[in-house]
Amino acid sequence: MSNEILNIIKDKTLTYEMKVLSLARVAENSLDVLNMDDKIKSYREEGLICDLNEGLAPYRPRYIVPDYEKFMKQGSEFLRLDPATDIWEAVNNLLILYKHVPSITSFPVYVGNIDYLLEPFIKDEKEAYAAIKFFLKHIDRTITDSFCHGNIGPRETKAGRIILEVERELQNATPNITLKYSEETSDDFAIEAIKTALSCAKPSFANHRMFSKEFGEDYGIASCYNGLHIGGGSYTLVRMILSKVAKKAKDEQDFLNNVLPEAMKVMLDYMDKRIKFIVEESNFFESNFLVREGLISKDRFTAMFGLVGLAECVNTLLDATEQKDRFGHSEKANKLGETIISKMEEIVNNHNNPYCTPTNGHFLLHAQVGIETDCETSPGCRIPIGEEPVLHEHLVQSAVFHKYFPSGIGDIFKFDTMSKNNPKSILDVIKGAFSLDMRYFSLYCDDCDVIRITGYLVKRSDIEKLDRGEQVLQDTVALGYGAVKNSRILERKLRHNE
Repeated sequence: MSNEILNIIKDKTLTYEMKVLSLARVAENSLDVLNMDDKIKSYREEGLICDLNEGLAPYRPRYIVPDYEKFMKQGSEFLRLDPATDIWEAVNNLLILYKHVPSITSFPVYVGNIDYLLEPFIKDEKEAYAAIKFFLKHIDRTITDSFCHGNIGPRETKAGRIILEVERELQNATPNITLKYSEETSDDFAIEAIKTALSCAKPSFANHRMFSKEFGEDYGIASCYNGLHIGGGSYTLVRMILSKVAKKAKDEQDFLNNVLPEAMKVMLDYMDKRIKFIVEESNFFESNFLVREGLISKDRFTAMFGLVGLAECVNTLLDATEQKDRFGHSEKANKLGETIISKMEEIVNNHNNPYCTPTNGHFLLHAQVGIETDCETSPGCRIPIGEEPVLHEHLVQSAVFHKYFPSGIGDIFKFDTMSKNNPKSILDVIKGAFSLDMRYFSLYCDDCDVIRITGYLVKRSDIEKLDRGEQVLQDTVALGYGAVKNSRILERKLRHNE
């Protein structure tokens, strides 16, 4: 541990803030409060399950989704803030609150449906543009983690249009943004969103019909693309690395009947232990002002059972080496993939945790976006980079899996620069995808400096700086750098509006 601490202190590529957070994680991980049994320890050490650096003494939920609408109406006694009366007070109040919203990264993963929050305060559009530009620039420079996520839509607003215009101007990686897209969203507004995404890789498009059916209208998209209840969030996100679990099985039936259920049992137990400590021992819900002021409530929290590497899992079980036999191309492989996810959904839904109130005591399946150290393991249920089929086949194949993942799944499509001349054709693609029950659609252009790594954004120019050993402001650049090196992020299939 002493060497680890000293290495952090001496690291020239880390900013002061990054060093403080890294040292805090070392301290947290020096404790052992979860009473993990040997099976959990073994699965963690083998890399079959992974808690995504949540720490061994969890003292706050991983993802917190405050009720910002309530905050705007009531202000905050703890922060000594009255409700805003104009656009400048509105952005200032929000920026102050963001500094006090915890998460596993210590930065807010959700900053609200920002267009709806700011729309009531727009009197003069020129002044609003200046205020919103100030607001978004401040977020990028102070919330130095691109898992920070804001929402816009589904209804078009003046604030929403200004946000899109400002993002095209600023070219910032933070915050990530999702447009909640529905029949209520005008084509003109959606096309403006596509133009912005082709410029700076945001916003992504969420299928509002699907999310609102599962969560009601009261939901937010946080972090990468995580659907969660407003006023709550997720205690934890642990993930299963299916590509590795598959290697423990003798064959397909052994995997489905023995290896997978056993691995899931271990991971469910681990998640229960993490949640129990947060709720019963950390005193988070007894001490945090967000709870006292009604901005979050324990009965609005659930937990996320994550997975990665479905494609590699299927290919291993079928011993599929030729592309025609592999996940994303073979009907047999695709059906096995759905059988696996359906089995996982059944097991997760048969497990009960008393603290996951809004989801009837169940965890939610989550197609996790991967981490920088993943090798030969694709995010969630995605087809491996370099093996993507043509666009319409890709959409049809992918959409089958999206219904299983209310707390998040998504696919990423890189378009060529000529696509900027016809954004309406991309909107037609998105409409078609959502009619197939695809949940989440991300896009960017091959000439973007801001690029989508997996579920988060990083500036390509910052990756190049880090590669030269220079400091960068956002800590997620290091994650993007690792993903570029290990996961061929820059080699995604280029789309031509096929």
